[in-house]
Amino acid sequence: MEIIPAIDLKDGRCVRLLQGRFDQETVFSDDPVSIARKWEQQGAKRLHVVDLDGARLGKPQHLPVIVDIAKAVGVPVQLGGGIREAETIRSVINLGIDRVVIGTVAALDADQATQIFGEFGERVAVGIDAREGRVAIRGWQEITDQLAIDLSRELESLGALRIIFTDVARDGTLSGPNLASIEQMVKAVAIPVIASGGISSLEDIKRLKEIGVEGAIVGRAFYTGDIDFQAACQLADES
Repeated sequence: MEIIPAIDLKDGRCVRLLQGRFDQETVFSDDPVSIARKWEQQGAKRLHVVDLDGARLGKPQHLPVIVDIAKAVGVPVQLGGGIREAETIRSVINLGIDRVVIGTVAALDADQATQIFGEFGERVAVGIDAREGRVAIRGWQEITDQLAIDLSRELESLGALRIIFTDVARDGTLSGPNLASIEQMVKAVAIPVIASGGISSLEDIKRLKEIGVEGAIVGRAFYTGDIDFQAACQLADES
């Protein structure tokens, strides 16, 4: 199982939000590039970067610093936040991003999602964000009536090759992931699932590994020290 540190960008800084709320932020660094280098030095094999302002506004807002991050590290960077069109995906891949995470476009436009999956394959993952089981869109600002499980199956049938599943209510809370929902998602589809949201202890890492997720994205718990990064990686690598 892959352990993936999260770098969330807002107003040019590395922050964490509480349950996706833009008025509930904690700033952890004014230098996101140095944070990226730190995680690489500690052994990260991939970084998860989210353009929070991009997610809210529908278009990436931090491309200069994102490019600096990609250039500063030698590990793959996956990027989400406001990426909703094939043209934008092409642009960020050309800037050095290894994997792009799309969300709203996949949830709202099946035809466009099919085209994106067909063109980009493994270079694209689908971010499915949910609150109480229902899909959250537009930077988590809107909750739809669609069930996350139903969307996951639909997107798999359209050609999605990977899902990043986030429980919005748990994100940034250090309350533990929604293990029941994650397990349900893993069982619902045949493609890999990466878990995100609320991961706060090594026990959470252990449980996620048992469930069978491909990876775990961890944010606040690494920044606060609630989880030791290298201990988490060691646990994830154990057979």
